[in-house]
Amino acid sequence: MTHLTAPHGGQLTELYVSESEQQQLKELATGLPSWDLTHRQLCDIELLLNGGFSPLTGFLSKEDYQSVLDSTRLADGTLWPIPVTLDVDAQFAETIQTGSSVALRDAEGVLLAVLEVSDIWTPDKTLEAQKVFGTDDQKHPAVDYLLNKAGEVYLGGRLKGVEAPNHYDYKGYRDTPAELRAKFKKWGWRKVVAFQTRNPMHRAHQELTFRAARQEEANLLIHPVVGMTKPGDIDHYSRVRCYEHIIKEYPEQTTMLSLLPLAMRMGGPREALWHAIIRKNYGCTHLIVGRDHAGPGKDSNGEDFYGPYDAQTLLQQHEEELGIQMVPFQMMVYVKEKAEYLPADEVEEGMTALNISGTEVRRRLAEGLEIPEWFSYPEVVKELRKTSPARDKQGVTIFFTGLSGAGKSTIANALMIKLLEMGNRPVTLLDGDIVRKHLSSELGFSKEHRNINILRIGYVASEITKNGGFAICAPIAPYQATRREVRAMIEPLGGFIEVHVATSLEECERRDRKGLYAKARAGLIKEFTGISDPYEVPEQAEITIDTLGLTPDEAAQEVILKLESEGYIR
Repeated sequence: MTHLTAPHGGQLTELYVSESEQQQLKELATGLPSWDLTHRQLCDIELLLNGGFSPLTGFLSKEDYQSVLDSTRLADGTLWPIPVTLDVDAQFAETIQTGSSVALRDAEGVLLAVLEVSDIWTPDKTLEAQKVFGTDDQKHPAVDYLLNKAGEVYLGGRLKGVEAPNHYDYKGYRDTPAELRAKFKKWGWRKVVAFQTRNPMHRAHQELTFRAARQEEANLLIHPVVGMTKPGDIDHYSRVRCYEHIIKEYPEQTTMLSLLPLAMRMGGPREALWHAIIRKNYGCTHLIVGRDHAGPGKDSNGEDFYGPYDAQTLLQQHEEELGIQMVPFQMMVYVKEKAEYLPADEVEEGMTALNISGTEVRRRLAEGLEIPEWFSYPEVVKELRKTSPARDKQGVTIFFTGLSGAGKSTIANALMIKLLEMGNRPVTLLDGDIVRKHLSSELGFSKEHRNINILRIGYVASEITKNGGFAICAPIAPYQATRREVRAMIEPLGGFIEVHVATSLEECERRDRKGLYAKARAGLIKEFTGISDPYEVPEQAEITIDTLGLTPDEAAQEVILKLESEGYIR
């Protein structure tokens, strides 16, 4: 463990051990229980090891975790708003005990660190969601992750770092806190304003960041998150290409781009505090905080999760303690008569203020419409069009769900033929029975195995969609959470149309040519959907089809019309 000090940011705690200790740990790790880190855990461990999460020396203990939930502080009183815990499944947790050590590895089995386990506990995740995010609404991405994806058991303890997670992309932009502090010192950057973003930047962002840096007489750090952001965000490769174009629009030697491997929680006010602590560790003196900073959007009732200025208010309360100053985000609008950007509150009466929302940008990209040059730079728009082509150029997944015998496969086959006739994209049918035979033959019909099967189908469909094809999926897919996970997997890559084939249970039984329902009612088939296992009706299906009174051709035509109305076919 190394403690570094610098003019910016106070003490920095790096958790890497010496070279000789690294070799000893590698030898020790061969006999230790081994945990393969998830994507989010890889992001967390990178910032733990390199000091981005200073003063943390590992994953939170139970005492620190509880204190963070209750007071946004560690047990010793240090301000820390977000719990950073190592979540594992119950089966793995049973193999270890407090006082033991665990080898933490990446997906390829490379040893990154050894955790000295001090605490093992099963958290109340609903309570955690309410305390940290102010809600247990699963529309919040971090709550969804917490309740549906994270492991049941938490491990806490100190880390001994062996090596950093490896990145093959954008190595020149991946600075550790120590490296960034050293650059600032070398260049004589005494005051540094950080700009946090998870989205592409346009002219308004360039103008507001430039004004913020000029106002503070400081240099500017464009510090986008490239770890985990909100599901559905534009991939970081495309965003970095956009940042590379926009960085040229600033005066020379005033601005730099560096990437932050953070797994965002979209935690609003608490996350704003977290971002400030992290940027202080990276050597920044100021942080731009905008309206609804790190907000996740709307809840299940269509309301914002956080107030528009809650993050600014909370950060202002702790500025002095943090030692980093907040620069409030100024909403910039394009004033037509002056042909320039101004803060919204400086627009004179009678003048025309123009702006385009993120939603409107996505709509224009999807429909192939013009994005005016006053809004964004042509080079940025060109990059976005590569990533977000017009809908009639995108891949699409059509995901049928419904009871056995509802007619999913029949309609899916009819749809496949109609799409093949059009001939403008490759078409793949992933029928439930066919996938079971060729991709999931070893799986049974327990809830766990059904979920694995559906996620496999979702993964294959995501690859087809990513590469511009039509993926037609026709499993039963009885569970809402699993369907939601498949949707989240595919929507960032192209279109997703969920089709609920809502044929009644009585009609499905009447049609039952294989006698499966009769066997299920007789107890000969266990965990049969609709009889001894539930079918959870979709909450957000784009199309609902009742096959009573509809031919397969007519049902397939309804899907074709939906694809046409959404712009996926022309």
